[in-house]
Amino acid sequence: KFQTRFSDHSENKKQLRPMSFDEVYEKELSFQTDRRKATVEFIKIVSDLWYDKSIELVLFRNQLIDRNVSEILNLHEYAGEFVQKPISIFDSVEIAQAIKTLDFPPAKLDIGKLTYEYHLEDNQYPDAVSFVSDKLKDANDQKEIKPKDVVLYGFGRIGRLLARELMSRTGKGNQMRLRAVVTRGNVDQTVLEKRASLLQYDSVHGDFPGTVAVDVENKALIINGTTVHIISANQPEDIDYTEYGIEDALVIDNTGAFRDKEALSRHLVAKGA
Repeated sequence: KFQTRFSDHSENKKQLRPMSFDEVYEKELSFQTDRRKATVEFIKIVSDLWYDKSIELVLFRNQLIDRNVSEILNLHEYAGEFVQKPISIFDSVEIAQAIKTLDFPPAKLDIGKLTYEYHLEDNQYPDAVSFVSDKLKDANDQKEIKPKDVVLYGFGRIGRLLARELMSRTGKGNQMRLRAVVTRGNVDQTVLEKRASLLQYDSVHGDFPGTVAVDVENKALIINGTTVHIISANQPEDIDYTEYGIEDALVIDNTGAFRDKEALSRHLVAKGA
């Protein structure tokens, strides 16, 4: 009887034995490997949705395009703190894959909010596809988004930051397309190279992660492989944007020289604006 009790007690001790430091470390390594592999898959889905379907995924308003693995994981940590509930990269992959499986028009979707709601309502849906399909059932009722040509009037620091943002969000080109920049003065090789350098390097905002090349013959910058014409003009009324294949353009004035409605309306006189 004593031997039986002793054996039972030994077995319980064996089952409750805490893991060694090495075992804990190996388990942590395995989990981090799985988590980072899932993040790589998530990044691919985010990119596929953006470049193939013009669907932009954000995580509680934080941009996900052009983020690396560590940045994506940090954003998930932030999201968990924001909603006071863990937001797992594994769940994000599941929701993102469901969005990719279904047929949606161009859109911006907050996968953080969708994942959070999925946790709250997971007992109401058999899987992520059913959940996403129900939550976004009215998406196809929206009007079709048409591409919009964009012209930046002025290319100071604000103009260059706008150019960076527009070029990083071009995607498939179904939304806003930066087609031209208007500046004063002559446009020659020296000027183009200077404009390219100022766009590429910024002492405050850091380097532009994309590519910038100079096309002297066409008086243009090649930004991320697409042509952006550099147009010289002293006043907006003198410009004919249609000469550059630009139609019904959205002109963004960032010179600070046109400060009221009447002055800004001068931009609308230009052909193609």
